Amino acid sequence: MGNREMEELIPLVNRLQDAFSALGQSCLLELPQIAVVGGQSAGKSSVLENFVGRDFLPRGSGIVTRRPLVLQLVTSKAEYAEFLHCKGKKFTDFDEVRHEIEVETDRVTGMNKGISSVPINLRVYSPHVLNLTLIDLPGITKVPVGDQPPDIEYQIREMIMQFITRENCLILAVTPANTDLANSDALKLAKEVDPQGLRTIGVITKLDLMDEGTDARDVLENKLLPLRRGYIGVVNRSQKDIDGKKDIKAAMLAERKFFLSHPAYRHIADRMGTPHLQKVLNQQLTNHIRDTLPNFRNKLQGQLLSIEHEVEAYKNFKPEDPTRKTKALLQMVQQFAVDFEKRIEGSGDQVDTLELSGGAKINRIFHERFPFEIVKMEFNEKELRREISYAIKNIHGIRTGLFTPDMAFEAIVKKQIVKLKGPSLKSVDLVIQELINTVKKCTKKLANFPRLCEETERIVANHIREREGKTKDQVLLLIDIQVSYINTNHEDFIGFAKYVKPLIVIRKGWLTISNIGIMKGGSKGYWFVLTAESLSWYKDDEEKEKKYMLPLDNLKVRDVEKSFMSSKHIFALFNTEQRNVYKDYRFLELACDSQEDVDSWKASLLRAGVYPDKSLVTENFSMDPQLERQVETIRNLVDSYMSIINKCIRDLIPKTIMHLMINNVKDFINSELLAQLYSSEDQNTLMEESAEQAQRRDEMLRMYQALKEALVVIGDINTATTFTPAPPPVDDSWIQSPPPSPTTQRRPTLSAPLPRPASSRGPAPAIPSPGPHSGAPPVPFRPGPLPPFPNSSDSFGAPPQVPSRPTRAPPSGDALQFSSYSITDKIDLEKKMAKILL
Repeated sequence: MGNREMEELIPLVNRLQDAFSALGQSCLLELPQIAVVGGQSAGKSSVLENFVGRDFLPRGSGIVTRRPLVLQLVTSKAEYAEFLHCKGKKFTDFDEVRHEIEVETDRVTGMNKGISSVPINLRVYSPHVLNLTLIDLPGITKVPVGDQPPDIEYQIREMIMQFITRENCLILAVTPANTDLANSDALKLAKEVDPQGLRTIGVITKLDLMDEGTDARDVLENKLLPLRRGYIGVVNRSQKDIDGKKDIKAAMLAERKFFLSHPAYRHIADRMGTPHLQKVLNQQLTNHIRDTLPNFRNKLQGQLLSIEHEVEAYKNFKPEDPTRKTKALLQMVQQFAVDFEKRIEGSGDQVDTLELSGGAKINRIFHERFPFEIVKMEFNEKELRREISYAIKNIHGIRTGLFTPDMAFEAIVKKQIVKLKGPSLKSVDLVIQELINTVKKCTKKLANFPRLCEETERIVANHIREREGKTKDQVLLLIDIQVSYINTNHEDFIGFAKYVKPLIVIRKGWLTISNIGIMKGGSKGYWFVLTAESLSWYKDDEEKEKKYMLPLDNLKVRDVEKSFMSSKHIFALFNTEQRNVYKDYRFLELACDSQEDVDSWKASLLRAGVYPDKSLVTENFSMDPQLERQVETIRNLVDSYMSIINKCIRDLIPKTIMHLMINNVKDFINSELLAQLYSSEDQNTLMEESAEQAQRRDEMLRMYQALKEALVVIGDINTATTFTPAPPPVDDSWIQSPPPSPTTQRRPTLSAPLPRPASSRGPAPAIPSPGPHSGAPPVPFRPGPLPPFPNSSDSFGAPPQVPSRPTRAPPSGDALQFSSYSITDKIDLEKKMAKILL
């Protein structure tokens, strides 16, 4: 992809980003970062400056970049720079930018070569850049100097790893041409995080500083020590050029001249230099953008479809058109009526999964809450029996009655029926509250028109309150109807005649025989059945295995003091003729869990003719067994009749509420609400939309246009750009296992593999290829060992010593001895070794 195509891509991407900036959103199309990695004084900052096109980074020998520089390029009409630590200050002079970088570096790291992982954030605005992030990282070093910590190598490595491990980061592995490429730390780090080599581009700098007669042709042609994306050679400005204020454009012309005039590079000059590096990076950016566009386009299309229906209603919107207001008012009232009915009657398109509401909650009130309120209205047994006893006595007056009076039954039943008014009215209140809540939920769709929403709620709520009075009157009328006539001929009522037989069994329940249980090692519970003639107990409530039947003749009951070791309440039965009650026991002690149970059993025994030992002058007991039987009779008749009344009320109250309240409100909304709205306020006042709605309409239309524009831009990008597939994989295992150094001699044998060479640093001179019949390669021009870590200020060192020529050996000998060779002769030597071994 050429620079002209990139110039076409920049405005397209910027148009895409502008479309989202207009909405206050960030574009989801995130461009890659470019991290420049290499050793000290490898030319990283120069490569970065050439790519940006501005001279603004600090220069010098040794470690100059001592903090990561995160450079964000932002497309803008004006050209200036801003630092994150100097918010609000714009730098238009890039010499001042360089000075600020130096000052900020020294502020954190000190003046004596210290380093820090805290990045400097610089943002450059320019009309000539693409929104992109570039990262200048400290050079890889191994020996600490100045204030640098002993683990300087580890710290710089971790600092670099923080950036290049990101999948969205392109790695420029920068290596000077006058050092040993096989031992490049930059390439080793890149291989560690990018084993496939898809994100790594090799950059060879200082080609103009190689020794005379040497070149890096085989490396740049990707024949020697290959990378998947190959190498690009660049020629940066020298320190002399920088001091002489040579600008970047002139430097690029000089670089172009160098490649065209050099005999080793002229045939690949079109693939060398900073412009080609920019072209390769631009193509990587284009590939990334094109890879991202399909998913990005799908997201945009999904957003567009989600708002398209709503936008259609806004396209021809005219706020002041009276026809539109009339139509909108009618539609919203109709929609409100439909929503209200759906919430009451139930609908599949409005399902609330969080709570019951509307018709479902009203149904729960009718069939769960209202019956529960009736059941909760439990009778106080003692109070009810006392009331029945007083009613019987008052009806008999001064006379002693021989029969159970039915007037006492009617008086008690009517009093119990009147108590049903409370639960019935409460159910009406609960339904009203739920109707009002339903109205509020349905008016949420009218929130765009505040006055219409308020008036609709007010009118419907007022109507519900009007119906409340009529509904409650009808509910009370139903209760009064039940009180007005006691139908003792009801088919479900047991009646006086039907109740003779059930009087045989007075009471059943669990009791514990405490005194007999003590003799056997513990008390034991039995199921007791009390009739008018006897007291029997069984093993359990199935009444299959009877343990004993005790006649009630001459029995009396008395209290027994509660033991401090027992939580049971005890009473005892004994015979007035001093006979044994049960086997050899004079007393039968029975225990209950509470005093109320004791009193209830004593009352039941009294009705069976078993009197207390002492006269109890209380309101709870009567010494008249006939009266107790009459109380028991009426008590059971009241239960029978109230079950009939409760069943009737549970059926009629929901029907009454449904007819007079719910259905009436639905009819009112469908037929009367619109007329009430027109009569309450002017149509223009009702249809005044809220400021939020006007803002939302404008935002939706703007978003719709932005999404359409973004989709058009994506189509233009696909048309204006091309995709370059990644090169095929290459054998880059040499990065992990470097080849022999050109300055180290080895004596391999035929029966053993070549040993792992030691690393060295030095120039890579070119050597003529050996002839096909040569026994060993010729002596290189300038071989010899160099210090493994040269001083950064003197990176080339003194000329090496010329070694003696190695002894020639015939191919059939036991071993081969050959001289040191440069990395540019590796291929020829490997070919010769293969022939010899064969």
